[in-house]
Amino acid sequence: MNRVVRGLYNVLFAVFFIISSPYYFARMWRRGSRQTEFPWKKGFTQRFGKYDAKFKQAITNRHRLWMHAVSVGEVNVSTQLIQAMEPRLPNLKIIVSTTTTTAMEGLHSKLPSHVSKIYYPIDRRAWVSRALGTVRPEAIVLVEAEIWPNFLWRANQLKIPIFLVNARLSERSYRGYKRFGFIFRPIFASFKAVGAQNGEDAAKLRELGCRPEAIHIVGSLKFDAAKLNEKRSLDVAAMLRQLGVSADAPVIVAGSTHAGEEAILAEQFIQLRKKFPKLFLVIVPRHMERSRAVGRDLSAHGLKFVYRSEINGVTQCRSGEIECLVVNTTGELRYFYESATIVFVGKSLTEKGGQNPIEPAALGKPTVFGPNMQNFRDVVRCLLAKDGAVQVRDKQELEDAFVSLLADPVRREELGRNAAQVVRENLGAIERTLDMIVKHFEGSELYVAPKAS
Repeated sequence: MNRVVRGLYNVLFAVFFIISSPYYFARMWRRGSRQTEFPWKKGFTQRFGKYDAKFKQAITNRHRLWMHAVSVGEVNVSTQLIQAMEPRLPNLKIIVSTTTTTAMEGLHSKLPSHVSKIYYPIDRRAWVSRALGTVRPEAIVLVEAEIWPNFLWRANQLKIPIFLVNARLSERSYRGYKRFGFIFRPIFASFKAVGAQNGEDAAKLRELGCRPEAIHIVGSLKFDAAKLNEKRSLDVAAMLRQLGVSADAPVIVAGSTHAGEEAILAEQFIQLRKKFPKLFLVIVPRHMERSRAVGRDLSAHGLKFVYRSEINGVTQCRSGEIECLVVNTTGELRYFYESATIVFVGKSLTEKGGQNPIEPAALGKPTVFGPNMQNFRDVVRCLLAKDGAVQVRDKQELEDAFVSLLADPVRREELGRNAAQVVRENLGAIERTLDMIVKHFEGSELYVAPKAS
């Protein structure tokens, strides 16, 4: 039966790969071609399980752990987890993989050079076998639940323990894994340990096949990943002054926006400026390759804007000369949140799923999002229960919320204070997750017991 299932999967995967690869390679090229340090060609062969001599030399004669962080959000989580892990497992060589060029840029900017960074192999049997045969990890840590069967089947054949951390299941993923349970149920059952964010996710994981004794409810690692101890690499306040934004001007920062949201924000901004003439808008699209399309939406509404990448060529502007900044660079959203008067969290108004509201909450910023925050349901529930955010049902309520908050600094301060408190109350998931992982290494030469406090 297993052989039939795997054969069927590989046939279907080959068909899907042939059909979809032009789209995915085109998207990878668009993202990578806009990055000078990490163009799409750099590390391209790693996607097929081929690694250069420099990487092979770096892992030679070392005990290795392979951690996979799918994209930018998981990169932030993996960074915190690695920082906590290294003192406990100092003799373990950590290799981190990711899928996108944007996330790879994040890995290089956030992690030291002794942590190796590679691209995750495409899930074809020969390519994942070659990758695992080269890396030969003693354990694998998957950040969040993106399950690729060939990779995990081969890891199980090699008897490599697999940990799933910060496991969050969207309704779509849950239905998909359940529908194809004949493929995924044995995979979920094989996990050594699973760190679930909450009881609801833990119940779903049990239904999908995870062994009850393997599941640990640890909370969301993204609360810990929002810790604000990184060295500041961008002076947003100075940048805004350069664009003619006065120190007392209110600033709306719309983070991780998706198609359709920028046009709504532009329309509302025009109305808001009538009441708040110094108002300035910062838009940070979730995917920077959409920046030109965002610019077209803003131009259609008559907004005077500039792209973040073009600021170096901009001389000191007069007040009102520039009304909006479009951030077409990566890894800087947090710094723009720091200068926000109000934050709008994208992918919540015209798309489903939502983006991460924890970063602005950790900064104590009054935060607004739309009705579609399914991917952060538990976080949203905490924020709303403690009056730490505002959720709106549609674009009219969004505009009303902006008006209300811009006119009421006391309310803004209250929302921000409550949000920051929610984040503080939910810290600790990193340590609980780490305890779950390092337990596997206790008694080995790799393990160092934590010092008594």
